[in-house]
Amino acid sequence: MLRLLRWTTLALTAACSAAAQGAKPKVPAVPLATAGLAGQPVAVLPLTMVVSDPALPGGRGPAARTALLQWADSVLRDVLSERAPEVSWLFPEELRRIAGRAPGLLPEPDRMGHAVMRNPDFKELPDPLRSQVRQLLALSSGARYALIPASLVLAPAGADSLSVQLSAVLADGRLGRVMWRTLAVGSGTTADQAYRAALATLLPDPAGTR
Repeated sequence: MLRLLRWTTLALTAACSAAAQGAKPKVPAVPLATAGLAGQPVAVLPLTMVVSDPALPGGRGPAARTALLQWADSVLRDVLSERAPEVSWLFPEELRRIAGRAPGLLPEPDRMGHAVMRNPDFKELPDPLRSQVRQLLALSSGARYALIPASLVLAPAGADSLSVQLSAVLADGRLGRVMWRTLAVGSGTTADQAYRAALATLLPDPAGTR
């Protein structure tokens, strides 16, 4: 835990120094210090909140929302696996299998209400989310930390481009504390391009090519 705190403190200090040179956003874009998580299992909760402008293609309604959530989780899984392979990520499909082994006893990963963590004022996981995350992690390969993508917002950005904002936190499941928070913002001509640009602020390409 001390190692993770040191890496997180360094990342936050760098972000604050950069922000001091201009307007300081309420939630800065802070890269996730994955070196402090190397060799550890980290649960990745599924996205449950997506907000898309009606003007964007893709349709509306429950089916379109489900497809959008599945797409967002899939892209996040690809980026985490590619850019931070040193972490033993436990993705939503694995968490669902774990929860399915004890129906009624473990919380369903898609019904934990963790979209509430998009609120930047939360420094700790509120109950009952705190106890639900702790229960789920207890049976998830000894994981202590959970990466929580809290919300995803897609909107037109002008000149035929799109903007994507991902609110995400890293929480200590045992203590219920938020260890890291970011608002990842990206733009592009397609939703996939904009989303990947946002994720590049969360996990910069180690080769510096993308």
